[in-house]
Amino acid sequence: MKYKFIYIILSILISVSSCKEYKEKKVQDQKPNIIIIYADDLGIGDVSSYGSTELLTPNIDRIANEGIKFTNGYATSPTCTPSRYSLLSGTYPFRKKGAQVLRGNAPLLFDLGKQTLPSMLRDAGYYTGVIGKWHLGLGDENLDWNDKVSPGPLEIGFDYSYVMASTNDRVPSVYVKNHSIVNLDPEDPIEVSYKENFEGEPTGKENPEMLKVHPSHGHDMSIHNGISRIGFMKGGKSALFIDEDMADDFLLEAKNYITDHKNEPFFLFYSLHQPHVPRVPHPRFAGKSGLGPRGDVILEADWDVGQLLDHLEVLGLSENTIVIFSSDNGPVLDDGYKDDAVIKIGKHTPSGLLRGGKYSLYDAGTHVPFMVRWKGTIKPGVSDALVCQMDFTASFAAMTKQENKTIDSENILDALLGISNYGRDNLVLGQNNITAFRQGDWILIPPHQGPKIFGFVNIESGRDSIYQLYNIKDDEGQQDNLAFELPEKVEEMQEVLDRIKSKILK
Repeated sequence: MKYKFIYIILSILISVSSCKEYKEKKVQDQKPNIIIIYADDLGIGDVSSYGSTELLTPNIDRIANEGIKFTNGYATSPTCTPSRYSLLSGTYPFRKKGAQVLRGNAPLLFDLGKQTLPSMLRDAGYYTGVIGKWHLGLGDENLDWNDKVSPGPLEIGFDYSYVMASTNDRVPSVYVKNHSIVNLDPEDPIEVSYKENFEGEPTGKENPEMLKVHPSHGHDMSIHNGISRIGFMKGGKSALFIDEDMADDFLLEAKNYITDHKNEPFFLFYSLHQPHVPRVPHPRFAGKSGLGPRGDVILEADWDVGQLLDHLEVLGLSENTIVIFSSDNGPVLDDGYKDDAVIKIGKHTPSGLLRGGKYSLYDAGTHVPFMVRWKGTIKPGVSDALVCQMDFTASFAAMTKQENKTIDSENILDALLGISNYGRDNLVLGQNNITAFRQGDWILIPPHQGPKIFGFVNIESGRDSIYQLYNIKDDEGQQDNLAFELPEKVEEMQEVLDRIKSKILK
């Protein structure tokens, strides 16, 4: 009986090992398509597979239910531009000067010639594309928007790009396809300034009667489509996007991109603009959530995701495509416009059980929805592995047998594919020198100057004059600061953080 039991145990261990080896060989023998669907300002509590009951997201949930839902998935920064930079560059944003929320006419943020996620995949034989929000700079300091818009996505490894020039609350309010503004009339050139207005051009501050969406703070400069934005713009009337149509515009581009490249390995960075401000849903979704425009545009984004997944099914690509869904940072309600997001929130909790939100060093600033589906290869389930968007470069380099040349991206492919329950050891969270640090179940927030509450968004910043130490497993809401009780742990984590920050760029 004893030997029979040992035989059964050995058989189980051999079976598990063989299954792991089979999965790894299957991955190595394939070159699956890769789609990253990236939401903008979507909180972990905004997704029903993560516990939302007031707002249901059945299509996003399809990815979680048919793949792996990560409970410890992170962006690198609590704001947009730095997180997007890290995802594509494989580098922490604190290492890059200027990796912060960019003005609409900022130059390209990337250093040309360095490896990026798209350039690595292109070297591996993938056709690479980006569709949707960009907000990583275009051109140089002297860019003429009416000429060749370069450098941009094509110069960092993308073969095709169809992007918003900046972000939807900043001018210029246009799309850029590869190196040109879409539908621009040469007889009506576009002019952009972040210093002063153009003579005779109305603004939200001086002409509020022209607005259909009013600013709560800032966002009171040039008016387009009844909405005032950040920055000043003149001309380019035929090229201006319509906010209500933006989701449909990007979805159509994404579906066409997939169709055009269905017979070759492709990478698509499908960058949603929802639920970033201004929140202006298509009439099909207006008023549908009961939570105001913010809830409506989340329903709109969920529908977009469903349409894309259905398109993969129709083309027979679902089992040959890795689909990743995540968000660039945590949620925010009032982010510059009076759109009833605060008034109509009701029982909905965009941050879930986490503390903070967009802009915050507390966990809700960077702890985001994160799920990976590869039908037929990834076994559906839930993983507690610590995973980060910055690691896509190293992970997919390992999958496609390429060399990872980035400094901070780590190979967590086994975790992403459900082969292992282990991901990263630690993670720096923040931008510039304003950072938190997660290691295992612990989060350390060193002392930082600045306001404890961002008044205009009513979010705790996480900044304080003292060290903060939280055990995120036992104290998900970060209410019990253990720094005074565990000074040795604080010192240990600070030393590791200092070593990571002192690492020299390649």
